[in-house]
Amino acid sequence: MKKYLLLFIISALFINCNKDRVSNENPFLPNYNFSMEVNTNLPTYNQVTFASNSIKIYPPNGPSRGVIVFNTGSSFLAFDGGCPNQDLTSCSTLEVSGINAVCTCDSASYNLFTGLAAGKQYPLKQYRTEVIGTVIRVYN
Repeated sequence: MKKYLLLFIISALFINCNKDRVSNENPFLPNYNFSMEVNTNLPTYNQVTFASNSIKIYPPNGPSRGVIVFNTGSSFLAFDGGCPNQDLTSCSTLEVSGINAVCTCDSASYNLFTGLAAGKQYPLKQYRTEVIGTVIRVYN
C-alpha cells in the first residue's frame, strides 16, 4: 500500500511541474489563440533589442489592448496590454512607463520584470515567447 501511495505522490509532482505551462486564467481578460512574429531588424521594433526596453504591438488576431514585449536583458517577456484587475472598459489599457506598465483605470503599476503590482490579485497576463535569430515569436 505504501508503494502505491508513494508512486501516486511522485506521479502527481511530475504532472504538476511543467515549466512550459503558463497560467493565463484571469476573469477580466479573455484567452486569445494567436501567434505573432516581431522582427527586431525592422526599425519599428529595433528598440526592444536593448535591455529594459519594451514595445507595444496590436496584432490583428490577438488581444484587443495589444501585447507588450519586454527585454529583461537575458530574455524577452510578453504580456497582455489589458489591465489584469479591471473589467475591459475604455480605461482598462496598460501604458508603458519605463520598466512598468500602468493601468489607466486605477493607476496600478505592474513591474515588467515580474508582472506583479503591489496589493493586486492578478499579475499581468503573460504569453509565451521564443527567439529565433532576430525574430521574437509571441504566442498563446
